[in-house]
Amino acid sequence: MRHRPVKNKEQIIEEGRQWLVSEPESLKGHWASLFDEPKPLYLEIGSGKGRFISEEALKHPENNYLACEGGGKIYPRILQKIAELQLTNLRVIPAYHLKEKPCFEENELDGIYLNFSDPWPKARNEKRRLTHRGFLEQYRLFVKPGGFLCFKTDNDELFEWSLEEFSACGLDVQRVSRDLHSSEWRDELAMTEYEAKFSERGKTINYAFIVF
Repeated sequence: MRHRPVKNKEQIIEEGRQWLVSEPESLKGHWASLFDEPKPLYLEIGSGKGRFISEEALKHPENNYLACEGGGKIYPRILQKIAELQLTNLRVIPAYHLKEKPCFEENELDGIYLNFSDPWPKARNEKRRLTHRGFLEQYRLFVKPGGFLCFKTDNDELFEWSLEEFSACGLDVQRVSRDLHSSEWRDELAMTEYEAKFSERGKTINYAFIVF
């Protein structure tokens, strides 16, 4: 999906410095210090413009949230949403993912959201897919026992491949739907901008929920 340039981007970033995490590796084991009080902590990798994560943060003030988004033309929109909604329980990590420099201690997260990740369709790039077993093993390390991985995608091939990866890692996949918006779980989570757009066009959304 193409993203229009953000007007006054530098000003938005400067005004939102308090919500930006520029050196996430320095917070390993200390993420609770970012927030007013320690609460369950949830990470979304690939937050786009932030519709999903900001709505979840607004709906669940009892939790803290991290939005991980490396697109310089995109993450300022999350900062705008934080300001507009006056969210005290959401911070933004301006990075595409956190694999190269692990930023979390064992069991530091309560859940991870993967929403409409890049499918990297060529076989030679499969290790870049965020549901590749290399990433999955890290998620399992960072998320507390009983915590979850929530995965949504419109890409059918990526979804079927991901289910195979979940199985190969011995993960407990408790929910699977190839048409989320017609399932019993359709109202449990906010939609992303991408999800809303393609659902309106009739594209079914794949969904899996894993408990570690």
